[in-house]
Amino acid sequence: MTDSFDADRVAVVTFDSFGTLVDTTSAARVLEDLVTDPTAVARRWRSNALTYSTVANDLDQYRTYFELHLDGLRDALRAEGLDLPEERLRELNAVYHDLDPVEGAAEAVSRLAEAGYRPSVCSNGDPEMLDGLAASAGIEETVTELVSADEIQRLKPARELYEHTAARLGVEPDRIAHVTAHWVDVQGGMNAGMQGVHLRREDTGGEWPSFGPEPTLTVDSFGALCERLGA
Repeated sequence: MTDSFDADRVAVVTFDSFGTLVDTTSAARVLEDLVTDPTAVARRWRSNALTYSTVANDLDQYRTYFELHLDGLRDALRAEGLDLPEERLRELNAVYHDLDPVEGAAEAVSRLAEAGYRPSVCSNGDPEMLDGLAASAGIEETVTELVSADEIQRLKPARELYEHTAARLGVEPDRIAHVTAHWVDVQGGMNAGMQGVHLRREDTGGEWPSFGPEPTLTVDSFGALCERLGA
């Protein structure tokens, strides 16, 4: 892949949340007593929610990310022959407030904060989910802003959310490096004028698709990102 990354242009680093700073496959732990393959069902749960979020944008039918994951969980379990009561589904879905951190995430956010990059989160997650994420990822004291799609009720990869994030941070989009493990999110940030950094993680489908532009930069670890930025 080509590398067109301009570190000198970066004033702020933003991060995706779920799948980038915290590991969504760790949601499988709440499914262990329910299904024979918790990891596979957790992946379907997450995949459902991502699909529903895109459709919600296209149809102008905004719902919170928690509710979209609730739908995703309901349908993932129905595919396993389980139809649980709403209260039980909500209890299980609450794991998205306390997912396991991705290795190196907290250290990277701390290093970038010390270097003056004002590390922030740009996320589909609603505010309660992002508060939980900051605690789970260990970035409560070092993250600058937690920007939620709920503030404008537009979900990624809609251009408006990235532009709203830039406005919240008081910088032009082209001064932001947006870091995410998801190709759709990379391209969404780039479409809004940001430099798109692909954090290549195997459990998020690490290879780049044929569709769309290549990322501005690809890294295999948070440490590599910090080194590229001199943090």
